[in-house]
Amino acid sequence: MRASLVVSSGRAATRLCASCRRDAVTALAASGAASRASLSTAAAGGAPPRNALTTRNTTPRWAAPASQSRHASTSSPSPAASTTSSPAPPTPPAIPTYYALFPQTLPLGPPPAGKFHIDLRALRREFLRLQAASHPDFHHAASHTPSSSTPSQANNNSSSKSPARARAEATSALINTAYKTLSSPLLRAQYILHAQHGIDLEGDEAGAQTAPDAELLMTVLEAREAIEEAEREEDLAEVRAANEERIRAAEAAIADALEGGDVPAAKEEAVRLRYWVNIREGVHGWERGKPVVLQH
Repeated sequence: MRASLVVSSGRAATRLCASCRRDAVTALAASGAASRASLSTAAAGGAPPRNALTTRNTTPRWAAPASQSRHASTSSPSPAASTTSSPAPPTPPAIPTYYALFPQTLPLGPPPAGKFHIDLRALRREFLRLQAASHPDFHHAASHTPSSSTPSQANNNSSSKSPARARAEATSALINTAYKTLSSPLLRAQYILHAQHGIDLEGDEAGAQTAPDAELLMTVLEAREAIEEAEREEDLAEVRAANEERIRAAEAAIADALEGGDVPAAKEEAVRLRYWVNIREGVHGWERGKPVVLQH
């Protein structure tokens, strides 16, 4: 150990001046003595504790400070937390009841998601299937009285309905009403406006919020006079053809308005269609000399 120090001191000293060489040799000699003292202490059992060395050596130089580690652990959300805190997807709007009864024919519901015009043949087929499945006659067994009951009990029970039959009758009535409403473009438009937009064109207040314009009223009055003055049913051919054309135009305008989200225009055309449908009914129910009452 001493020889290496001497050699080192000699190499360092050859590159220095005389004065600095002496200082360097003195410093090297002192550091050599300190090294020999520390080695002697280690040999005698005075080495630093093992835990201290282990703690110093196992601490990585790139470890984040404790404050940063705590901040990172609390700020980074776990996958489960991020999953639970994510906003739920928006709930699609509910399909009105009448449309929901016919999922095969009307899977998208009313406009604007679905179309206003309906395949009436497909609607009729699905209506017949629904009526066959929910007909009250299929649920009459629960209301039958047992054979052991007395005649008076049998008479009382025969007049009562089982819960299953009552539900079947209510379902059948609802299906009938829905089919009748959706089969008519006028009733369908009125139902959509009421169910989706809160516009009631059938109630007592419908006339107050849907006042017709002067041109519309003039057309209606002329059609009524033509119906009343007809001598034969053939005299109504021109009135019938002109009115059917107005009905087709109004139905197309309602479809465009509802599918495009123009509710005021759909409301206006539904009012006009109601007058045209009343004229159609007046033509169909014509009798010579019978006064024509066009309800609106």
